[in-house]
Amino acid sequence: MFLPIGDAPNQKGVPFLTYALIAANVVAFLLLNVPLGSRRADANAPEFREYVEVMTRELQGRVDVRQLVAQTSAYDLFSFEHGYRPAAPQLTDLLSCMFLHGGFMHLFGNMLFLWIYGDNVERRLGSVPFLLWYLLTGVVATLTHSFVFSSSDVPLVGASGAISGVLGFYFLWFPKNTVRMLAFLPPFLMQVFEIPARYVLGMYLVVDNLLPFLLAGEGGVAHGAHIGGFIAGGLVAWLMDRRGLAARPADIEAPRGVTGAGDAVRAAVADGRFGDAARDYFALPAPAARGLLSAEEAIPLASWLREQGHADAALVLLRRVVRDVPRGPELAEVYALAGVILLDDRREPTAAYQYLLTALEMGPRPETADTVRRGLAAIEELQKRRVGRLHSARF
Repeated sequence: MFLPIGDAPNQKGVPFLTYALIAANVVAFLLLNVPLGSRRADANAPEFREYVEVMTRELQGRVDVRQLVAQTSAYDLFSFEHGYRPAAPQLTDLLSCMFLHGGFMHLFGNMLFLWIYGDNVERRLGSVPFLLWYLLTGVVATLTHSFVFSSSDVPLVGASGAISGVLGFYFLWFPKNTVRMLAFLPPFLMQVFEIPARYVLGMYLVVDNLLPFLLAGEGGVAHGAHIGGFIAGGLVAWLMDRRGLAARPADIEAPRGVTGAGDAVRAAVADGRFGDAARDYFALPAPAARGLLSAEEAIPLASWLREQGHADAALVLLRRVVRDVPRGPELAEVYALAGVILLDDRREPTAAYQYLLTALEMGPRPETADTVRRGLAAIEELQKRRVGRLHSARF
């Protein structure tokens, strides 16, 4: 059995909304599952008859009616009423279903994933936007399930659709992170491996959800909801990145009069007139600026912007170069400078790690490699849980 137990990098600090969501799900379990799950359902309740009829029909003879009647708990009726049923949709159920779980292991698995992956995504988004997108991707996940199984009357419960949205954000934003996996077969094997996060999340999407969904349908697991949530989170992350690259930094003064063309921007960089170059470059429409500067031209301009206190503008410039210039002798230096800005100026060590590690893998100049290693060492010192070196060899 393989069980994820942590990720890296994972900086110190308290991700309040992640922990609050975990607490809300645990409290709901303790207040609802525990007391209601231990009580037999009231056979005289109006919803009891409907529940038995629906479950008998949906399970298509795979359950004995007398056994179903005898084993139905008060929690079964509660989740039937407040879980999301595609054939009988209720607006409030879109939210309530995210905080209901089918049992302890269902809750444990979902909260483990939220605990591992939620904090880095929350820090990147900010706490309030994190809550907003958690709920919205959860709604998208539920509606995806509802679209595919529109005639189903079986209630959908669980936080996994919303958590899959978090995984979609994580997949796009933290490709160089690693996930610590515990491999165990008691009492013979107990070993921790570090596996690239994209492999783990790619397996989650394809092997754990897409293939079962295509081959066996939904069954007892809402694979369609997981897929919909994951894609929704990844798409929102991609759109946010795209919007950030297209916007003109607010701290760069707009030029007066008619702006120069791309050749004028390059000429200003070559002459060392970085103020003019920055104003004209960011005044250009995003399509006109695409691919305008090479890595060699962007590095001195970005360095000047950073020295002048425009770290955000420098980062936008470097990210555009990363997007537009797939290869080149100076590209490692672009990644390195972007990583340093994220680490030292933006205080985003996990985001910085993506760029610094990429720079090191690209074989930068010796002095740049030393800078990158110092940055990686600084990130390692900021970790909550340190197991080995972040840039060591991995499984």
